[in-house]
Amino acid sequence: MLEIGRVCLKTAGREAGKKCVVLERIDENFVLVIGPEVRKRRCNVKHLEPLPQVIEVKGKSDEEIKKEIEKLEETG
Repeated sequence: MLEIGRVCLKTAGREAGKKCVVLERIDENFVLVIGPEVRKRRCNVKHLEPLPQVIEVKGKSDEEIKKEIEKLEETG
C-alpha cells in the first residue's frame, strides 16, 4: 500500500496537516515516518493520506530527508 519513500499527509493527531515520508514498513497497519514538523515515529497507515510524490530515502540521513520534503513544499 504505502511504499518506502512515499510522501504523505498526516490526517490525525497533533501533527495533522503536516507532510512526512515513509521510512520503513513495520507491518500491515504501521509504518515509520519522519518529516520537517513530524517526529520520527510509527504511524497507523489509516492516519496517512498518500501524495503523488516519492523521494529516495535509502542512504540518506534524517536531516537530508527533512530538507527534501521542505523543498517539495516550496515548489508546490
